This record gives sequence, structure tokens and C-alpha cells, in this order.
Amino acid sequence: MKRFHVHVAVRNLDDSVRFYSTIFGAAPSVQKPDYAKWMLDDPRINFAISERVGRHGVNHLGFQVDDDAELEQIHGRLDAAGAEVVAERDVSCCYARSDKYWISDPQGVAWESFRSLGSVPFYGDEATATEIVEGAAAATSCCGPAATTEATKATAKPVKACCG
Repeated sequence: MKRFHVHVAVRNLDDSVRFYSTIFGAAPSVQKPDYAKWMLDDPRINFAISERVGRHGVNHLGFQVDDDAELEQIHGRLDAAGAEVVAERDVSCCYARSDKYWISDPQGVAWESFRSLGSVPFYGDEATATEIVEGAAAATSCCGPAATTEATKATAKPVKACCG
């Protein structure tokens, strides 16, 4: 069964957790120092927030599915939409490990379709988690379609991104 997914970048996590908990009438099902998620059944939505520096607001939209067949069905629809689809397998982001497909709509809004494979003890990828543990200021590409560099554009290999 599909679940609609919304991820919002927020200025202050504590204020936003209080706000959304009141709106939803429920505490988050997952809460970390920089991230919170509500898995609501009415409406059936995976609503996540993460504290971010810079741009705030809707980060991306998407669909969470329960099995590979549903994920591949959505993949077919994304292909049919005519935009470039970025596939990611076994990526870690938002304290979860997932298989996913990314696409951007004509306005540039990122859409993520994913199946969760389990949880991980860090927000971004393992390299970012190591940098955070070692005290470095880490930038993460988590929660968006795979970014590409000039070098990877030439070889059409996406740089790993994540979220789910």
C-alpha cells in the first residue's frame, strides 16, 4: 500500500515538532536531534522534517511503498513522465536505508519514490556520519535527487543522495 511522503526543511526543529504534533494530534514516531517523522494513518502520510541551514520549506514530495513490485510500478510511471529518472539502491538517509527513484517535475520540485529497507543510526550517508563524529562541518546531499558534478555529468553517473 502506498503512503504519500512530504519532507519539509525547517529552521528550528523543536518549534516545528511542537507545531506539527499539535496539528496532527500525535507525537513523532521518530525523533532525532535534527529530524522528526510522523507515520500517520489518517491521512496516510509519511511527514518528515529536518533542521536545515539555508532554504526552508518543502524539500521534496513522494510515495513510500511496501514492496519491490509497487516500487517498480511507480518507476514505470516515472519513466513514462518523460523526465530523467535517477535510481538509487541501498542508500542511507534520514536514519533509514532505502531503494528509491528520483525525478523532478516541470517546476523543479523533487519527487522521491522509495521502499525502506531498515534503519541506520545516522542522518546522511556513512561518510557524512563519520565527518560529524569527527567534528568536521559536513555538508550532506541527503533528501534530494542525486546531485551530479561536471565530471559525473560527462559519465552520466549520479553522486549518491538520499532520504526516506
